Amino acid sequence: MQIAGVSPHFVEALLEGALGKGVDVAPLLAVSGVARGAGRVPIQAYAALMKLLAQTLDDEFFGHDSHRMKPGSFAMLGHAVIGCRTLRRALARAVRFYNLLLDDTAGTVVEAGGLLRVEFRSVRPVPLFAHENPMIFLHRLACWLVNRRLPLAELGFAFPRPERAAEYRVVFGSDALFGQEISFLAIDARLGALPLMRDEAALKEFLALAPENLFVRYRPSHGTAHRVRLQLAAMKLPDWPDFAALASSLGMSASTLHRRLADEDANFQMIKDQIRRERAQVLLRQGDLSVMAIAEELGFAEPSAFHRAFRKWTGRAPGQFRKENLMGE
Repeated sequence: MQIAGVSPHFVEALLEGALGKGVDVAPLLAVSGVARGAGRVPIQAYAALMKLLAQTLDDEFFGHDSHRMKPGSFAMLGHAVIGCRTLRRALARAVRFYNLLLDDTAGTVVEAGGLLRVEFRSVRPVPLFAHENPMIFLHRLACWLVNRRLPLAELGFAFPRPERAAEYRVVFGSDALFGQEISFLAIDARLGALPLMRDEAALKEFLALAPENLFVRYRPSHGTAHRVRLQLAAMKLPDWPDFAALASSLGMSASTLHRRLADEDANFQMIKDQIRRERAQVLLRQGDLSVMAIAEELGFAEPSAFHRAFRKWTGRAPGQFRKENLMGE
């Protein structure tokens, strides 16, 4: 099932921590392009809002725990697990990482009854998002680490059924139980023995696409979207074919290509935007070209259009991104 956008219920859940701290979210909504109460939100806009909130609150847990997760925490979590040999070990290490950073919520990994379960409990009252968000992240991370979709055998939450419950079929690929003693997700225990298929270089790409990739059902890297991405990434932007020509080069009709991409929760524009964003980040890190020259290199008619697009992609202005990354080298 293709995700048309993020439910407005998730927007309100995301904002809850910031609003509770008295943060004026209106400017963040305006910059990210998210309109409250206006229906489903494009994934890129929701991701940009997440990044802006994390920067504003100095917290990648968005104000949903007594202890802040300083920006960069999720990246470090990725680096902490990338060297593990099996999925079971990676999940256990990821949960330990969360336990080091959070005060109100603690996780465990339990294997019993043929299932490998990731469980979360809270010692203080927290919103549903405080369990929901790390569970989404860990499921997506697990799928990516072993390069396959991991169907959930169980999914449950220690909260009453929320208005957004129907969205879980889209986000998790599973319906959920509510009113449980703890929150949990479970996979077949045999999957825990799967070897990790990724390395540090692949992790850098995964993190560059976050958090958009957390709200798209995982696509194995041997699918049609991957073939399209490889073909476009090997070409200069002015040489990119139109959709019909691309389909023909892949040996299929335009309607077939469209259907196959939709089956993988992808589309032509999304793939092009991802490649443009990654190239923009590489060029900004290198520091050789001006922002205007990079905008031209990426096919933007005006530098202002590049600025708007880059803000939506990353939550930062191009100049700010360059300054932060050059300082970090």
